[in-house]
Amino acid sequence: MMWAVRAYEHAEIYFNLLVSVDPLFLNLSTADDDIYKEFRKTFPALSVDVIVEEEIKSNESKAVWREFCNRFEGKVDDWNMATLLRLNCEKDVSESNTTIVPRIQFLAIEIARNREGLNSLLRSLFPRSKDESSCKGNS
Repeated sequence: MMWAVRAYEHAEIYFNLLVSVDPLFLNLSTADDDIYKEFRKTFPALSVDVIVEEEIKSNESKAVWREFCNRFEGKVDDWNMATLLRLNCEKDVSESNTTIVPRIQFLAIEIARNREGLNSLLRSLFPRSKDESSCKGNS
């Protein structure tokens, strides 16, 4: 169960980062450019604002995602670590708005959200006070 605690903590930290800085300029890994290029080449029409879990976890999708993910083995640290992905990019981390995916799938979708400006709205939806020192997300 430690993986679940680690995944939740990672999701909270990432969300707090999104509401604190402009996501357009955020780098999530040293391979962001390659991840984004390969992601959009493999999934050119995938809408990343609201992820439909069945669409990324169907047997057909899993096969394509597995091939995509395996390209980054040895190139991205912890590429297959269980990670929580927000399904709706305009909402906070919650049980109803997350699904478990491999880290590289999280990175691909979140890099796309950042570069395509979809995560930029979060700063206005979840404003942070300047003196706020807590690492907890707004619920």
